[in-house]
Amino acid sequence: MQRNKIGIDRDLCNGCGLCTTVCPTGTISLSDGKAEVSGGDCISCGHCAAVCPQEAIRVTVIDDEMSQYKTFIAEKQWLPPGKHGISGLVQLMASRRSCRCFTDKPVDRSILEDLMKIGITAPSGTNSQAWTFTILPSRKAVTSFAGQIATYFGKLNTTAEKTMLRLFLKLIGKGELDDYYHSYYRKIKAALEEWHGAGKDRLFHNSTAAIIVGSKPGASCPAEDALLAAQNILLAAHSMGLGSCLIGYAVAAMKKDPSIQQAIGISSEEEIHAVIALGYSDEAYQRIAGRRKVIPKYWEG
Repeated sequence: MQRNKIGIDRDLCNGCGLCTTVCPTGTISLSDGKAEVSGGDCISCGHCAAVCPQEAIRVTVIDDEMSQYKTFIAEKQWLPPGKHGISGLVQLMASRRSCRCFTDKPVDRSILEDLMKIGITAPSGTNSQAWTFTILPSRKAVTSFAGQIATYFGKLNTTAEKTMLRLFLKLIGKGELDDYYHSYYRKIKAALEEWHGAGKDRLFHNSTAAIIVGSKPGASCPAEDALLAAQNILLAAHSMGLGSCLIGYAVAAMKKDPSIQQAIGISSEEEIHAVIALGYSDEAYQRIAGRRKVIPKYWEG
């Protein structure tokens, strides 16, 4: 059993038992009126350390530096449910828009690193925290990466132009290429012509930075974990004065062509789930945009 993930100072422990109540894996129990590690299934969630009134518990794998930010001072006091204004939170969520007009102002690396740290405050399945973050800190890096994506789609478009190949694949139940041709081929062709002809970036919209969110093997729900972290980054970016945009085309290209991620230093074992374009927005809105009507379904058991 791995019992070295948690350190308990028995001299400080007052035996209140709160840690045993919040531990999701039953790793901690009381012995002789003091908390002790009695199980080996610790997932390093930190609940025990966070609930302890005596500060008697330490989770060894938690790095305090990940909760220290360079561009702002974060409040350390825990907010109980209902103690944060919901109106302001919803206003932030609704105000964030996908930015497709960026200025040429660079984003400081300290901001990008803080965004990553904010990203990892998200929940993850069984607290695996197996997410990965690759930062493209400059317009040069983004342009180089965009060029690789453009090369992939250029080859895909060339393949999609072969009518007989599309029809044959569709005939044997593999209609993805034909679907791509009818849904995306023309817009991709136009974008590639602008990219190669005028240098217009319709993929990353001239953003000056990007963060690629992926996962290492072993997580119970890696895609969900990465996308939750990405949402944190999107909202935090807006709060920090940045525009953002999820680039789905880049994710699709990297899933189909692993050499793209290897070319930018991402190992082949990592799976990419989100690519976020970042920069200073050249857009200004007058009001919050609405959403389509959604009707919930209920099941009463």
